[in-house]
Amino acid sequence: MIDLEQESGKIAALKQRMEVARSRLKSEKEAVAAATAHLEHVQAAQQVLQHLAQAVQQQAHERISRVVSSCLSAVFDDPYEFQIQFERKRGKTEARLRFIRDSLDVDPLTAAGGGLVDVAAFALRVACLVMRRPRVSRVVILDEPFRFVSREYQTRVRGMIQQLAKDMGIQIIMVTHNSNFVTGKVIQLER
Repeated sequence: MIDLEQESGKIAALKQRMEVARSRLKSEKEAVAAATAHLEHVQAAQQVLQHLAQAVQQQAHERISRVVSSCLSAVFDDPYEFQIQFERKRGKTEARLRFIRDSLDVDPLTAAGGGLVDVAAFALRVACLVMRRPRVSRVVILDEPFRFVSREYQTRVRGMIQQLAKDMGIQIIMVTHNSNFVTGKVIQLER
């Protein structure tokens, strides 16, 4: 025999549990909708930041490349163009420095000779100093920065240093044993 009162109690308990489940389901749907909207906002913000980062990278690349390439062309015949290639790896941006001439792409650290890397490294320091914000004292102190520059290009390096100091408004203090690089005020130390 079926006890109607007992069965009615079970049905009422089931109805109550169903109402709690409906309420939870509604609450969870609202939470999912809020999380989805938040995710969309975060993704939109991420896209804005990525576009901004790319624009800043491009602007920095143009300024740095212009300084380095002009230094290379001031010193070398048929110079390379300096480029920075940005790559996304493991969620981060990495920069590869390259020398480009015609269709030749050269890794500066492994395949460039004649002092090309010395001139480029000097120009990179100057470009970074000039771009620094807030602006700092524009003094570059160097110790034998052009030691691998071929003899045939050394007087051109001196001209490049003079022009860069004038154009960029920087002071260069350089320790060198090579008289071909000497320019401006000279302090000679004897042992």
